[in-house]
Amino acid sequence: MSSPRGPFEPQFSELPADLPLFPLSGALLLPGGRLPLNIFEPRYLAMVRDVIASPLRLLGMIQPLEETMADDTQNGLYGVGCAGRISSYNESDDGRILITLSGVARFSCSQISELEEGYLVGGVSWDRFEPDLHTDEADIDRAYLLQALRHYFEVKGFKADWEHIEECENERLISTLSMICPFSVAEKQALLEAENLSARTQLLIAIMEMSSHHQEDEILPRH
Repeated sequence: MSSPRGPFEPQFSELPADLPLFPLSGALLLPGGRLPLNIFEPRYLAMVRDVIASPLRLLGMIQPLEETMADDTQNGLYGVGCAGRISSYNESDDGRILITLSGVARFSCSQISELEEGYLVGGVSWDRFEPDLHTDEADIDRAYLLQALRHYFEVKGFKADWEHIEECENERLISTLSMICPFSVAEKQALLEAENLSARTQLLIAIMEMSSHHQEDEILPRH
């Protein structure tokens, strides 16, 4: 049985109809995940100040479309993003704000407009993603996942704290790997839009296996 993510997370009925948007290519936030961000552009500093002053402290992470996919109706953005709650922030002496976003729930976005301060606000719908507000405790093929992960890290030359990985619970592990691994924008978007933990796990394994095989093919000598 799923459980609420924490005492500071909003109820579904509290989620707003409009959300400030932070378009950032390659930056993936998932429900239950944590994403540190370094804010320095004036328009996004204004956005973060406004979000911090709001009751729920929510902003929407969303990826820009690749140029070949750009669509004027969406301001060049994908149609699905993930809302994060500013769970901590620090001001720097040089005018930056360092924030941590805690992933709350995904949203579908439409009716995007630009405010005078220069940042975007989107009309959003949460209807498809109400389950995001609870932990996904579905079983996954953890042994196969770790096998694929070890091979992927070996091929890429990455180091890992395997003891920590073994102890990490399923949802946190899948979210962390999806967020930190150097996947393409399209791959990260596909992971974001995966229906649930089981689907995201299968897709994550497939992406790692394809990447590993591709790199091995590049390394093999040609005759």
